[in-house]
Amino acid sequence: MKNRILIINGHPDKQSFCLALAERYKKGAESTGAECKFVNLIDLHFNPILAYGYRVVSELEPDLLKIQQDILWAEHLVLIYPNWWGTYPALLKGFIDRVFLPNFAFKYHHNSLLWDKLLKGKSARLVVTMDTPKWYYSLIYGSPVSNSMQKGILQFCGINPVRITTFSPVKLSDEKKRLEWLNKIETLGQKHK
Repeated sequence: MKNRILIINGHPDKQSFCLALAERYKKGAESTGAECKFVNLIDLHFNPILAYGYRVVSELEPDLLKIQQDILWAEHLVLIYPNWWGTYPALLKGFIDRVFLPNFAFKYHHNSLLWDKLLKGKSARLVVTMDTPKWYYSLIYGSPVSNSMQKGILQFCGINPVRITTFSPVKLSDEKKRLEWLNKIETLGQKHK
């Protein structure tokens, strides 16, 4: 069981259902003795644009240096965010671009297409809200959020397993359904998964 958990709310609106899900996951995890750190990305002060790609090293702001230390500390990462335009909000994408850098999250081999995965030994849970029904998102769109965040980012850096929980369609949900979802995420928090 993973006892050091970093919970990241990637929704820029702190009054969103994502925040409620994040708080309930934290409550569930802490009820079993897990140590949790929680961050709302919107509270961090950083430029989300990786202006020069990897050609020029951009100096990291203090908040990004701190979150890198939190990622190294954590055994389990929980990223909670809405599905917007098939993936995730620009704020979360900018955070990934600026934080999951070479020599922190991965390291390419010189003159090779191979790389070292520097974040091995960690697991993750993606908690995604969306208005599109899950079956439609999977069948018609091919689940791009899974491919991008799960495979293209986290597993690329060595984080595995990466499990995904999707709540949808949010816009058609009532209070009873949302309470059911909140209870489900609290149970996942109790299992540290």
